[in-house]
Amino acid sequence: MQRAITLLRMQFPYRVASDVPLFLAPMAGVSESPFRLLCRRFGADVVVSEFISAVGVSRGIAALFADMRFDEAERPIGIQLYGADATVMARAAEMVTAVCKPDFIDINFGCPVKKVVKNNGGSGCLKDLGQVQAIIRAVRGATHLPVTVKMRSGWDDAQRDPLTIALRCREAGAQAITLHARTRTQMFSGTADWDEIAALVERLDVPVVGNGDIRTPEDVVAMRRHTGCAGIMIARGSFGNPWIFAQARDLLAGRPRRRDPDPAERFAVALEHARLALRLQGDSRRTALEFRKHFGWYTKGVPGAAGLRERLFQIESMQQAEAIFLEAAA
Repeated sequence: MQRAITLLRMQFPYRVASDVPLFLAPMAGVSESPFRLLCRRFGADVVVSEFISAVGVSRGIAALFADMRFDEAERPIGIQLYGADATVMARAAEMVTAVCKPDFIDINFGCPVKKVVKNNGGSGCLKDLGQVQAIIRAVRGATHLPVTVKMRSGWDDAQRDPLTIALRCREAGAQAITLHARTRTQMFSGTADWDEIAALVERLDVPVVGNGDIRTPEDVVAMRRHTGCAGIMIARGSFGNPWIFAQARDLLAGRPRRRDPDPAERFAVALEHARLALRLQGDSRRTALEFRKHFGWYTKGVPGAAGLRERLFQIESMQQAEAIFLEAAA
């Protein structure tokens, strides 16, 4: 136990303000700059970009570099890359370091989505630990920034061995490891095995971040107590719920948890989020369409939510969304 406590006191490879940092997970179509800024305001200590294709970066695709833009207020921020070719991953890391200048590079060995794993990217890499190590070493050699890893517990139950995977990642040079304690074949079903996170904490000499089944502020405290992890990553629990970070910070600090927001406060935050998207991403139809899912999350459980969502799901611009939320909050 004493060894675990000592490891918990180790510094992260990038600057964080909290003893137990809270992370916003990298999530496609969700952890974009507007939401990252909002979560930082509500107490997220570290944010990570949506996962970015190393192949696309290495080819200089302008849209991907636009996706990687971030505000200085988002720091510390990591850019997460995925890919199966060590040389391409190294080239992408070098370009991201030079152009984007994030605080760290995160390697995605966790994404379970078919279009990613079909080319052995994301959690598909976990079927070949030699490939995993080659990628980490190549990326470490291509950047002066800290290099971290987000992984799952294995490809499937037959190959479930998170400790071996994590030790191999560390041996190759990973400076912090986040474990989503499910296999790829589980996707998001079943339960995350927090015992596996605890095992990594006991054995690794780098910070371990726990991920999986954090739906409430109380879950943050429960994971910390169960695993002793150095940090906690929140994913789906943040959907339409950025105040989960502030509430979790209250509990970690031993304070009473602040109350849940009332409908007017939820609408105010949704409006702020929409305005950030409008400022950072423009008032295009694409922005409005991609933002619709956030409307569904923010209005969940609110009286009259069905009618409100029906109106919001028909918008063609963010200004229309702003008008609807101003009317709802009045």
